[in-house]
Amino acid sequence: MIRRPAASLNPGLLPELIGYRLRLAQQAVFRDFAASVPGVSPGRVGMLLLIEANPGVTQSRLAQAVSRDRSTMVGVLDQLEARGLIERRRGADRRTNGLWLTRAGRAMLARAKRAITAHEQRVAARLTAAERTRLLELLARIAV
Repeated sequence: MIRRPAASLNPGLLPELIGYRLRLAQQAVFRDFAASVPGVSPGRVGMLLLIEANPGVTQSRLAQAVSRDRSTMVGVLDQLEARGLIERRRGADRRTNGLWLTRAGRAMLARAKRAITAHEQRVAARLTAAERTRLLELLARIAV
C-alpha cells in the first residue's frame, strides 16, 4: 500500500495571528534546544541561570521572576535539588531559604551555556544581527 502525503490544509487566518506565529517559533526553538541541551528543559535552565546570577535568591523571589506559583516552585526546586544541581541554605531570618548552585550545578550550567550559544546561533541563523536585536525588542514589548 502506497501512502500519499497528507493534503495541505488552508491555514485560514492562522498565519496572521501573532500567537500562532509565536507558538510555531517556540516549538522550533524548543525542539532545537532539547537536541542541544539534553536532560534539562529551557525553563529549568532559566532558573539555574537566575540562581547563578543571584546567589542566595529566595524561593519566593525566584518564583516571581519566572512567573510561577510558589507552591509549584517548591516541586521544581525539589527536583533540581534531588539532581544535585542546587542547594537550599537557611536565610538570615530563618523563615526563608536561599538558593545556591552546587559544584555539579555550576559544571552542568557551564556545559549548557556552551550548548546554548550554538543553539542560539542556529536559531538566529536566518536573521541579521539587527533583525535579531529587533526581534528581542519586539518580544520584550509583547511580554510586558
